[in-house]
Amino acid sequence: TDHMWQITGHARAVEMLRHGLESGRPAHAYLITGQEHIGKMKLALTLAQALNCTGDNPPCDACTACAKIAAGGHADVRIIGLAADEEKEKKSISTEQVQDMQHDANLPPFEGRHKVFIIDNADLLSLNAANRLLKTLEEPVPNVTFILLTVNETLLPVTVVSRCQRLELMPVNAEDIAAALVERGMETEKADLLARLSHGCPGWAFTAAEDEGLLASRNEAMERLLRIIRGDTVARFTWVAQVAARFSQNRKAVYSLLDTWRDYWRDLMLVKLGCRAMITHIDREEEITALAANFDLATIRDCIRDIEAAARR
Repeated sequence: TDHMWQITGHARAVEMLRHGLESGRPAHAYLITGQEHIGKMKLALTLAQALNCTGDNPPCDACTACAKIAAGGHADVRIIGLAADEEKEKKSISTEQVQDMQHDANLPPFEGRHKVFIIDNADLLSLNAANRLLKTLEEPVPNVTFILLTVNETLLPVTVVSRCQRLELMPVNAEDIAAALVERGMETEKADLLARLSHGCPGWAFTAAEDEGLLASRNEAMERLLRIIRGDTVARFTWVAQVAARFSQNRKAVYSLLDTWRDYWRDLMLVKLGCRAMITHIDREEEITALAANFDLATIRDCIRDIEAAARR
């Protein structure tokens, strides 16, 4: 963990941001890309703190400005995106939202030194909204920074991407995530499990540390998987119907379930290959080892391929 920036991993991105701030030439627009829960929002908010910090070593995470930004209550730091209750009704960030942001950007900072606009899921910008934003990016306003966050930058117009300093966040080592969790007071064994389950995404691990429901859901998925593996054809087709119905309501949950299943079969493969130390579900090592004895390597590989094919289809 970078103790000044409180960021787990992503040392290169932090160093680039720190260098821009220390040289007095931060970019007017950043594009932070990476998979879900990898730390994009955390990095964006920490940059906003650094730009408005009144302490000696920004971001200090202790001054009034840093505290307000962390709590989501700073007047000069805004997050633009789809609200939770809008996700089903709306499919894109509208031109009106961008116009409102532009109007705000042309006003002087209200309580800080620097205005920061964080566009979450920037790939959801409508084409008109993205083109409207482009005009602002082409004509930077002093003391205003735009930070675009996206899982898939290819969905953004190339012209918008080209106007931003790009920061790609790569998966973080499990050891680093586990160390950060232990630093926060978690016992080593649980920290190691969450770090492996996070697949390099610190945000997921930190959320799971606070929300026991995530682990409970994962355990429920594991038990269901075992029942399906051991069940008959009727049980399997009954489950298929349930998942198919669920897909129309919550696609993300179904993809997450398929990911969990793929990881479990991958663990079986690792055990079969003599690589038990590399498995993800370390709390189920004995169960996985016993189950792996019932399958040959070709069957396990076929199951992994079939799960991946189901997700693609």
